[in-house]
Amino acid sequence: MNKYKEIYGIDISKNVFDVYGSKTGHNQFKNEEQGFKSFLRSLPQEALVVMEATGYYHYRLAQFLYHEGVFVSVVNPLSVKRFIQMKLAKVKTDKSDAKAICDYGQMNDVSLYNALTEIQSECLQLFRLLDSYLKHRTATKNKLKGEEVMGGSTLQVCL
Repeated sequence: MNKYKEIYGIDISKNVFDVYGSKTGHNQFKNEEQGFKSFLRSLPQEALVVMEATGYYHYRLAQFLYHEGVFVSVVNPLSVKRFIQMKLAKVKTDKSDAKAICDYGQMNDVSLYNALTEIQSECLQLFRLLDSYLKHRTATKNKLKGEEVMGGSTLQVCL
């Protein structure tokens, strides 16, 4: 028996997030603070919200709900994808994905989300930015080496 009154699956994108409640069905909200507040007002006490880790899009909503005292679980997208594949689902829409995430939350023991502090969040952003710069530098070095091998004009770049 599930300890939550209702489980909500969320499929989130840049502009909106689709919500599917195990009892209430489908709804859609804007991916902004007003949308977060509207969704929060619709949640019953003791609800569980399950969403995929989608890089940047899920983060603000997960943090908001966590700080409002809502039970939140952020799950691996590959786990949900495999779950959907096992069910042999052929339809792929935001609404059907939200329902599949809801089903996943009902059938699996998902772990609860622990929000990052402001400092942890800032450090994570800086590490991601550093990683991006390092990858760009490596790609540039590889491109220059390739040009050198091809016999093109020697490019003098300080890296």
